[in-house]
Amino acid sequence: MKSELTLALNEVIEQNKLKRDVIVEALENALVTAYRKSVNASAAQHVVAKVDIATGTVKIFAEKEVVENVVEPKTEVTLEEARRVDPGAKIGDMVTVESTPKDFGRIAAQAAKQVIVQRLREAERESQYQEYVQREGDIVNGTVQAVNAQSITIGLGRTEASLPRNQTMPGERYYPHQKVRAYVLEVRKTTRGPQIILSRTHKNMLRRLLEYEVPEIYNGTVEIKSIAREPGHRSKVAVAARQEGIDPVGACVGMRGVRIQSIVKELNDEKIDVIEWNPDQATFIAKALSPARVTAVYLDDDPISGRTAMVVVPDDQLSLAIGRDGQNARLAAKLTNWRIDIKSLTEAANDAMTKLREDERYAEMAQLNAEMISTAEAILQRKSEGRPLAPEDYTLLSKLVDMVEKRLARGREEEHAAKAERAAAIRASIPSAARRMNLAELHLPEPVYRALTEAEYTSVGDVMETLALDENRLLQVEGIDEQSLAEVKDAIGRLTFPPEPEPEPEPKPEPVEAVGRPAASVAELIEPSEETQAEVIVEAAPAPARENEEEDEYEDFESKDDEDDEEEFDRKKKKKGKKRPAVEITYDEELGVYIKQRKRKASRAGDLFDFDAE
Repeated sequence: MKSELTLALNEVIEQNKLKRDVIVEALENALVTAYRKSVNASAAQHVVAKVDIATGTVKIFAEKEVVENVVEPKTEVTLEEARRVDPGAKIGDMVTVESTPKDFGRIAAQAAKQVIVQRLREAERESQYQEYVQREGDIVNGTVQAVNAQSITIGLGRTEASLPRNQTMPGERYYPHQKVRAYVLEVRKTTRGPQIILSRTHKNMLRRLLEYEVPEIYNGTVEIKSIAREPGHRSKVAVAARQEGIDPVGACVGMRGVRIQSIVKELNDEKIDVIEWNPDQATFIAKALSPARVTAVYLDDDPISGRTAMVVVPDDQLSLAIGRDGQNARLAAKLTNWRIDIKSLTEAANDAMTKLREDERYAEMAQLNAEMISTAEAILQRKSEGRPLAPEDYTLLSKLVDMVEKRLARGREEEHAAKAERAAAIRASIPSAARRMNLAELHLPEPVYRALTEAEYTSVGDVMETLALDENRLLQVEGIDEQSLAEVKDAIGRLTFPPEPEPEPEPKPEPVEAVGRPAASVAELIEPSEETQAEVIVEAAPAPARENEEEDEYEDFESKDDEDDEEEFDRKKKKKGKKRPAVEITYDEELGVYIKQRKRKASRAGDLFDFDAE
């Protein structure tokens, strides 16, 4: 039995790449549990199992009380047996002795089998979880195993995944043994193994398909800037070249459209528009509305209500720019992250004429351009009567609209400045704790949380800021309706944040004494000889106005100091008999100070000079 246990353990450990220490520890815990059940031992009794894999030996050690006469062998041991383990044992002590039952080999084998099977299951589940959690955000291939009303079960080989119905594209039908490609949306860890959620509607599935089909995107020479997708109907992709000489749109479409057609086929004939990204937002918005032609784009970056673009298109391009059920305009807004207001040229010209007639701010402009305005009125009159217009008529209307919209943009500057101050005050009022709080801590419903995450909201503070600025901006997020907005408000209303700490007052600077060591630049002005050192006294003085004044001040300064120096010299001469050091005074025009140099013999320390300031 011992050799069989050893061989079985070693074989299982090698085949399944399990850690030996983990298996041994789990087996010992299982043997302790088996011993307690076999002898009906109390949970308070300390029991330890020891397994030697090399020999297959299994031993059980239990804590027992030392007594003279054993009444209960499960919990008592004689003094003689106790002293074999602990020579200093006495009556009443607790001693841990070997208590392996005679038939424990069969129990050990059964427990080992159960532990190994359980550990194998856990290791397999952990292996599956680690494999697929690393593939989160990637595309996997699977086979349909079961179809029901709520989801489709997809077999991935070693494990299964779930494709919810709300993550399938409209019009798709699934049947058993069908091959499916899907995007790994989420991998959750559960007690029954990893729960893998797939999606075929996520916009990143289109991103991954483009990376697989277009080598330029995979190696980084072409970059995907943004994606807007309505699954099963239409998508728009903005791409940009990161290397000169590469056509990003042509690289994605491929020769005769072979690359993009394979993706369209995979996505159940979903139409895909590939657009070249442009750093100029007006140009980018015009391209995003393709295939419609755009006359002009006027941007309004409002700090409160967000970014809005007013797009003017020719009259015959209005329906094409909007698209069926507003799909083209909606996708362009998602792609560019601008709110887009589309107007025909005639409608925009009528609005401009109304402003020129009724708004006092445009009175001066109306007077200066009276002739153009009268001509535009005649053109609009002919248009309302259904009469045809010449190309130059449309050009004149475009100039009129451009003139009014640019004047309107200049007038918005003051209004935007005031709104910017208000927005800054709102942002400052958001607690810093809310900025650090993850969005998941709101415990929102899964669809609402996912919609906010895809809209690039990462913290609770971001959501609070948008609600304070303009809650309608949240309603523009795909997947957020009135009910979802109310849920978000309720979740934020239940939060409490600690009070913000008051900023510590800045310490007052200590007063600096006027008298001190002069700056190094002053020292550099003095060039001492090798034989002498200079003791320098610097006193601030205004620059001399005239030559005579300079001489007078110099004489006064010298005479006063010389008298003091002579008295001090005579006093020292009587004591030490030393020679009075020579004094030289100069005026530094750059620093505006007088410099007095008292020469003395150099010290033995070398050609070092001490500068003392008074």
